[in-house]
Amino acid sequence: MTATAHTDKLRKSWVWMAILAVISLIGGVLALINPFVATLAATMLAGWFFILLGGLQVVQSFQVQGWGGFLWALLFGVLSLVVGISLVFNPLAGMVSLTLLVAVLLLATGATKIFYAFSLRPVTGWGWVLVSGLLSLVLGVLIFANFPAAAATILGIFLAVELISNGVVFLFVALGLRQL
Repeated sequence: MTATAHTDKLRKSWVWMAILAVISLIGGVLALINPFVATLAATMLAGWFFILLGGLQVVQSFQVQGWGGFLWALLFGVLSLVVGISLVFNPLAGMVSLTLLVAVLLLATGATKIFYAFSLRPVTGWGWVLVSGLLSLVLGVLIFANFPAAAATILGIFLAVELISNGVVFLFVALGLRQL
């Protein structure tokens, strides 16, 4: 296929990208309007994902029953199932545990990015890595400072920000494709 044919296909796909942008933007705004419901939805989605992952892992582990890692694969599947079932059947506790996990991850990645920034110090742009690390640390501290109350909304707010930023990116890509 020639470059012109690829360009034509890309140009024609701009409408689909624009539709994705609108859906993402609407979802993000709805999540910002009611971050508790968005947090609950994110927790339930995570729960169902763990159930699916765990079920598939259990099935896969029995496909390799003679393998030395069979028990580990089975254990991973069962643990994933337990986490998923816990999140689905007790989503409020799941919101708290997922928020705690996010806070710990933000602190750990923030510290890691700060150390990484200083190791990059002679490289142009190392300051942006430092800023990113400091921002991650601040977000982690803010979640802990408002814990457990933050558990009711923080995941929904993060979901809203992600959906809105994706929507903006998709919109710019759609506009760019349209002008090809």
